[in-house]
Order: sequence, then C-alpha cells, then structure tokens
Amino acid sequence: MTGLYLILGVAALLLLGAVVIYNKLVANKNLVAEGWSGIDVQLKRRNDLIPNLIEAVKGYMGHERGVLEQVTELRAKSQAAQGVGDKARAEGALGAALANLFAVAENYPDLKASQNFIELQKSLADIEDQIQLSRRYYNGAARNFNILIQSFPSNLVANAFKFTQVEYFEIEDAAERAVPKVSFP
Repeated sequence: MTGLYLILGVAALLLLGAVVIYNKLVANKNLVAEGWSGIDVQLKRRNDLIPNLIEAVKGYMGHERGVLEQVTELRAKSQAAQGVGDKARAEGALGAALANLFAVAENYPDLKASQNFIELQKSLADIEDQIQLSRRYYNGAARNFNILIQSFPSNLVANAFKFTQVEYFEIEDAAERAVPKVSFP
C-alpha cells in the first residue's frame, strides 16, 4: 500500500512540475509577443513619419529623385514584410536608405535650416531610439523563451505542447546595422 502512495506521490509531483513548466513557457511566450508588439508599434510610427519626411525634402532635392523613390519603395516592402526575419531585413534596408537620405540632405543648406525638416529629424531620432529599446526587450524575451525550450526538463514539456523557438530581431548586413545618422544644426 505504501508503494502505491509513493507512486501516486511521485506522479503528482511530476504533474505539478509539468504544470509549473508549462505556465512558465506560456508566460515567456507572452513576453515575446509583448516585445514584438513594442517593435511593431515603433516601426509603424517610423513608417508613418516617412511620407512627411519625403514631402519635406521633395522640394529641395529635385535632383535626388532616386533616393526618395528608394525610401518610398523600401517603406512599402517594410510594411508588407511578414515574420521577424523578413521584417528585420526590410527594416535594415529602410534604415540604410534613410541614412542615405540624410547624407544627401547635407548638401542642401536650405533644407537643413528648414524647421519642418529639423522637427522630422528629431522625431525620427526619437523613434530610432525607441526601436532599439524595443528590439533589445524583444530579443531578451526571445532569448529567455528559447533557453526554456532548449533546457531540460522544460524541453520535454515544450516538445509535448509544440512550443517552438522564436527568431531574434537582428539585422544581418553590417552596413544596414548603422542607425540612420541624424545631425542637428
């Protein structure tokens, strides 16, 4: 009889352990989703700012039409990107194009002195900072979730309930890693 109680006690402990691990996996999965939501909000803010930026520079940069068209095209690709990896690649390319736009804008003193352009630069710099903070939060949550999925014994529960690892929000191309340089007069 005590053997039966011992077996039932061990089974209850294993079940309780599995429930605790499952709840920890769910909590970490929600932290990853929250982190992605933060990135998504900041990327939307940046995408909403880009048309205003292009309108502000369009009149000054008539000769640089290719730069403006590239930013517009990459913005559309960024909005259409699905998944963390695709979104990271699209956003990296867009960031590089914005850096190029600001580099070209340096050649136009009237544009650099425009109050509207200065405000847009400040807004973009703020958004870029927020994107970096959101990306760090997301990647930290993704790291913790992935560690849980790979570690024993939580990997047993994760495999049983089909939890899968999540991608990091990384920019692969070193040239694209550069944050758009925003200079103030």
